[in-house]
Amino acid sequence: MVKIITLLFFIVSLAFGTININRANAAQLQTLNGIGPSKAQEIIKYRKTHGGFKSIDELVNVNGIGPKTLQKLKPQVSVR
Repeated sequence: MVKIITLLFFIVSLAFGTININRANAAQLQTLNGIGPSKAQEIIKYRKTHGGFKSIDELVNVNGIGPKTLQKLKPQVSVR
């Protein structure tokens, strides 16, 4: 069931735009290229600790996300 919901969310996000990294849950974050369960949890942890992301570039401050991953994620995510 979770896989079906995640797949549907992924399809909708492709059709309508990007995933908001300040609002997405772990399952939604995992639909992003290069983001698995542990990185999704790290994004949520960073978001809670720092009061949300002010810019997409802050993703490099998340444990496990470097400049290469950030470049792949930029077209897929938003902060608004």
